Amino acid sequence: MRSLLIFILVFAISSTHFAQETTEGPAPSSRRDGWDTATVGSVNLTAGRLQTMETAIRSDDFKKITSILVARNGRLVYEKYFDGSDSSALRDTRSATKTVTSMLIGIALDKGLLSRLDTPVMPFFPDKQPVKNPDPRKEEIAIEDLLTMSSLLECDDWNEFSRGNEERMYLVEDYFQFTLDLPIKGFPAWMSKPENSPHGRSFSYCTAGVATLGGVLERATGMPVPEYAAINLFAPLGIRNVEWQLTPTGSAMTGGGLRLQSRDLLKLAQLYADNGVWNGTRVISEGWVRASTRPHAEIDDDTEYGYLWWLKTFKSGEKRFAGFYMSGNGGNKVAVFPDLNLTVVITSTNYNTRGMHEQTDRLLYEHVLASVEE
Repeated sequence: MRSLLIFILVFAISSTHFAQETTEGPAPSSRRDGWDTATVGSVNLTAGRLQTMETAIRSDDFKKITSILVARNGRLVYEKYFDGSDSSALRDTRSATKTVTSMLIGIALDKGLLSRLDTPVMPFFPDKQPVKNPDPRKEEIAIEDLLTMSSLLECDDWNEFSRGNEERMYLVEDYFQFTLDLPIKGFPAWMSKPENSPHGRSFSYCTAGVATLGGVLERATGMPVPEYAAINLFAPLGIRNVEWQLTPTGSAMTGGGLRLQSRDLLKLAQLYADNGVWNGTRVISEGWVRASTRPHAEIDDDTEYGYLWWLKTFKSGEKRFAGFYMSGNGGNKVAVFPDLNLTVVITSTNYNTRGMHEQTDRLLYEHVLASVEE
């Protein structure tokens, strides 16, 4: 009888220890890549809620999720991969890396290589003046118009009939010429003109414009975008493994498709959470971080747009959490929640599927944000 009681006591203690270790789990591995790591409990996140999320993903309640990483107070506390890969895998987050272009524009401004955001775009391309649809209004299109998806060019990736739809751009050799040749768009009665729109801008999602910002960067900095990014953005963050996609003419495709590791995507979010500083090193000015993450155009009643950053308030239960984020096809998100000092990466391969972004949002508000104990 005594032996039985001892066995039961030892089993109970072991089970409790196992349950705590399963829910809390160890801190993510330290890889000497600049991340400090800690357990979720040490930063007031509920481990059980994140464990529930894991179970749901592995049960296929959430489809094609490849990785989720969370940092709080500047420390990486949660890191899981769901596709059989590990931290070394490069992630194709599609348009999420448009935001890297905004970061590089900001650095060029900080260094004086670009003077102002209202600088016209056309003078950067004296060799590519519009062959089609010449219009004096094109001379007024500025860098800021392309950063905010609000130029007057007829370019809308969300409209399959748009002449500037990105799928049409991919069929031609010169992406810059394609963009500059687009006609000036009209505003039918059901569309708000810029002067009647919030922030004085009419939003229209345009990958071609962001691709053309790559040409502006090339010509302003005097070097290829990958080289400029490696020196001024990636090296200070300890980001070494990147894979740029190139246009047919050999320029970097700055409209998306840059492949980065999940931990490095989270570094970009943390850089902005810390107002442009990474591990004590100033990489981007605080002024640019603040300017690029405040609203400059309205997308819909719930979402606004900064300088290639999306701005939205997420609701979790009765709580609301304001955030800004990078977003790409498949439901990929790299998010910053400043009031919580929380950064999140969710990568996914749900490309071109209905509900891809809604699924990622559910992971955020039902699990990640719901785990915050504050």
